[in-house]
Amino acid sequence: MFKIIGIFFILIIALFSCKRSQEAVYDFSQIAENDTLRVITLNTSTSYFIYRDQEMGYHYDMIKNFADEHGLQLQLVVAQNPSLLVQMLQNGIGDVIAYNVPVENSLKDSILYCGLSEISHQVLVQRAGRNDTVLKDVTELIDKDVYVMRGSKYEQRMRNLNQELGGGVRLQYADKDTLVVEDLIRMVSAGEIFYTVADEYIARLNHTYFRNIDIGLQVSFDQRTSWAVRKDTPVLADSLNAWFKRVNRAPNYLRLTKRYFEEAKGFHSDNQSTFVTMLAPGQISPWDHYFKRYGKQFGIDWRLLASVSYHESTFDPDGQSWAGAGGLMGVMPATANSLGITADDLFVPETNIRVGAGYLKKMIDTFSSIENESERIKMALASYNGGIGHVSDARALAEKYEADKNVWEGNVEKYIQLKRLEQYYKDPVCKAGYFRGDETVNYVRNVMSRWMVYREKVK
Repeated sequence: MFKIIGIFFILIIALFSCKRSQEAVYDFSQIAENDTLRVITLNTSTSYFIYRDQEMGYHYDMIKNFADEHGLQLQLVVAQNPSLLVQMLQNGIGDVIAYNVPVENSLKDSILYCGLSEISHQVLVQRAGRNDTVLKDVTELIDKDVYVMRGSKYEQRMRNLNQELGGGVRLQYADKDTLVVEDLIRMVSAGEIFYTVADEYIARLNHTYFRNIDIGLQVSFDQRTSWAVRKDTPVLADSLNAWFKRVNRAPNYLRLTKRYFEEAKGFHSDNQSTFVTMLAPGQISPWDHYFKRYGKQFGIDWRLLASVSYHESTFDPDGQSWAGAGGLMGVMPATANSLGITADDLFVPETNIRVGAGYLKKMIDTFSSIENESERIKMALASYNGGIGHVSDARALAEKYEADKNVWEGNVEKYIQLKRLEQYYKDPVCKAGYFRGDETVNYVRNVMSRWMVYREKVK
């Protein structure tokens, strides 16, 4: 009798334990039941960022496509640095890492590599202008100065390569704490330094900003990277693998790759902004009647609207930026949707100008506490181009570091550029994260300059 009762209790305990074990499982079916996929990523130019108040990034767009296909909401968890990604995953803070995690044997017992998988390597970044000599072989680096960040993986690789070549490569260090690898690429483009080193995917993205650089010379072995999930979520891993196998040749995936790594993004500095071609005396563009109509309606100088339109689309009603801003005034689809305007309507000139003018007016009114009208307009233009979140962050940083948050040049302008650095975009006063501010700084300068010329030439 006691033996039977003992067996009975053992069975009950076993069933209870089994049930508890099943409840502890949190794989794809549980994720689907909760309608939420928790995604761990980094705030960088290739993974996730906010631009024109819209969430963007190559890895973000990819994982969002997966989530949308399965009817899941994304819950983003931004890690402070790459070394924390796997730790956060293992601690259950997220379900998947959507970032380039290096594939290493030491981690294969604790995580599953799955989903987006790529092979990358480090490349030499060098100028490729008309009068530049492009290096084709690593042996040509002998007696050349290569700039790297001290203590970086690029320094380590170049030291190893130098040993492989028997010496002769001159390593130079960019030690300022306000520099990142993308700054060195910019310096190569500007001719301030001749060579630097970057991961291929970073170099490819920066090539879309700086078309006068060459990134074709490989200087390291291939390194495989991948997204990752915990070892105890094999169904999620299988789902991500099946999804990526299906979409990696699909048009949408190819469009995303082109969007981030091929389409030109650099904002062309209007060095000749004092030279303005007029269609006729007193006429700036074919759309002046709309600029005048909606400039009057919203209380904005119509010539300012024309200047914005020139820099957004060069007056092309069918123009569209890499980020999706469309039409004459470069209106983002999300902005249009919030006003009940469809994506197709964005390419109707009158509609686009009306929406763009209304949105610029909204941005100007946002800074009504700034007494100086010119400064209000500069803040509004910066918000129109880069997003009000980043301008708000830059103003908060300016105030924290005792600059003038109500003045653009040398103040807010400075801090919006510094938002590319971790110590600034991760500051507690910042809410919008990483930002690449050069385009916005140039945009404000050039729109204001062209507006001044229009005011002088057209009354």
